[in-house]
Amino acid sequence: MKKLLSSGLAMFGAVSMPVSLSPVQAGKPPAADYRPDPRFATLRQFFHKSGCPAGEYTAVFLEVADSNALDWRLLPSISFIETTGGKASRNNNLFGWESGRAHFESPIAGIKAVGHRLSHSDIYRGKALNQILALYNPDADYARKVKSVMRRIAPVQ
Repeated sequence: MKKLLSSGLAMFGAVSMPVSLSPVQAGKPPAADYRPDPRFATLRQFFHKSGCPAGEYTAVFLEVADSNALDWRLLPSISFIETTGGKASRNNNLFGWESGRAHFESPIAGIKAVGHRLSHSDIYRGKALNQILALYNPDADYARKVKSVMRRIAPVQ
């Protein structure tokens, strides 16, 4: 039944009814075509080299970064540290959000929700990268790990 609901179709006896979902819940792909953007090839290559399923969402990572004024390497780097780019994710949670307990309707919905939260919530808004990462995960080495992955994706420009 969960698969049917996530696809927008619910079965009741012999009658089917569409289920209305918000764009975030539905996990809609980005409206813009990011393939010509040089960041697209760079990020896709990074995920591909490590065999990460998150590479499928390269355009979504870029769209979410752009729409939330985040460094485009941040969310992919967190996903790489937390779930090896989706290899170890559960419940469409690429980011280990809520200590891995958060459930998202789709990986796209998870990327959009976490990106929005890092940009707009009172906890993270207006903070420098080191502050964001310290709040995200208080482990003393966490910021270093994430920033190392960010540099692996692409050097600071």
